[in-house]
Amino acid sequence: MGAVVLVEGRVVLVKRAHEPLQGQWNLPGGVVELGETLEAACAREVLEETGLEVRVGPVLEVFDRIMVDAERRVQYHFVLIDYRCDPIGGTLRCGSDASDIVLADPANLDRYQLTEKALQIIAQGVSLC
Repeated sequence: MGAVVLVEGRVVLVKRAHEPLQGQWNLPGGVVELGETLEAACAREVLEETGLEVRVGPVLEVFDRIMVDAERRVQYHFVLIDYRCDPIGGTLRCGSDASDIVLADPANLDRYQLTEKALQIIAQGVSLC
């Protein structure tokens, strides 16, 4: 799952510290733990990666991402649910699964080499402001 978190009009992006997508910029997010609700998992992952406490808002998108290796064997298959989240506390900092963090202008995201899907989801989240 992922989160579009806006702080003063800028979107929170994290650089992944681990595979998959190690070294790439993306939205904060992660996996659901056993017995955890989707919303609780989203809030926990955002806190762990960014230091921000958030109120989890509406679902922006539900989709899957299948990543294959050079021989076209499936390496990862994720079902992703992205939420629009509002910060309600905490302090922005680089957390456990991130090697860097940034507040980025949603109108100037080219330098972060985000996927087309991430750009679409960010645009959807920004449109709800």
